[in-house]
Amino acid sequence: MSCSSSSGSEEEEEGVDSYRKGGYHAVRVGDSFNGGRYIAQRKLGWGQFSTVWLAYDTRSASYVALKIQKSAPQFAQAALHEIEVLSAIAEGDPSTSKCVVRLVDQFKHTGPNGQHLCMVLEFLGDSLLRLTKYNRYKGLELNKVREICKCILIGLDYLHRELGIIHTDLKPENILLVSTIDPAKDPIRSGRAPILEKPKGYPNGGVTMNFIEKKLKRRARRAVVGISERRASVGGIGGNPMVERCLNGIDMRCKVVDFEMLVGQINSLKRKIQTMAYRSPAVYFAPGNTSLLNWSYLQSPSCYGGMIVTPSVGGTRGHLMKTLDYMVGEGSEGREVEGADGAEDVREGRQEP
Repeated sequence: MSCSSSSGSEEEEEGVDSYRKGGYHAVRVGDSFNGGRYIAQRKLGWGQFSTVWLAYDTRSASYVALKIQKSAPQFAQAALHEIEVLSAIAEGDPSTSKCVVRLVDQFKHTGPNGQHLCMVLEFLGDSLLRLTKYNRYKGLELNKVREICKCILIGLDYLHRELGIIHTDLKPENILLVSTIDPAKDPIRSGRAPILEKPKGYPNGGVTMNFIEKKLKRRARRAVVGISERRASVGGIGGNPMVERCLNGIDMRCKVVDFEMLVGQINSLKRKIQTMAYRSPAVYFAPGNTSLLNWSYLQSPSCYGGMIVTPSVGGTRGHLMKTLDYMVGEGSEGREVEGADGAEDVREGRQEP
């Protein structure tokens, strides 16, 4: 779960069922946190452990990303570990020049679903995954690739060499640009005034209707986009060829985020790590080797327009066979492996336990 303008799942909502005891805290625009210091502006995203909101810091008159953890004990424990890691990162980088997300504050918030640990992080922009989609899965210009790679490697070098920390889940979703692609989504560049109190007439009830309305609107937008793309692809009536998007003016500086899956110091790393689609061969044979994250960053389609090894069904066996095929020069597409065990992990981008 990251702190971007488009983090978390970009396709679906988290679901009403997760708003219960031990689950998410229901947030409404204008809600205040930590004694009124932070005011919720809009939701940025969500993940398995938390939701993230754009918030206005009334003390510093700036915008931040407010990450609100689920209240169940296992999620609270994960949050404490993440806070410990983020605190160490911030302490060693007072100038914020190491290309890793900065922790601003942390506190507890009590609501109807329990006590939630909250992290206040610097507000960042869109993920490399969103940039890839915006650029229609085409490779970037070399100067932009260099800028992105420079920032990622600075961040990894700081984590590995200076702190002895291994990220374990480096992927395009967890690399965020320092600003949004669309200026209208940036709370400062858009020129919109912050919301300092709950809008009049705002419902006092739950979140059910809000989810239903969002889902219906999202389906309608997808249907319109799908029809337009099909028309464009066949040259039908009203179908215009896709205009190449200009990336000039987009700041390509970026930061490494999301330390929920971090497992500890390099020497204590024992289990399989990384999301399946980005998993390095070294994970299977030398899991304590920090160079395995270099594979993850080379697997990113953001810079090159495609992955080194494309994900497929077959779970661990299928992924490893395709990776070995690529390494021994038998083709980047690899062999198809019968069976679909682990296919869901590939499609959903989940980590294998």
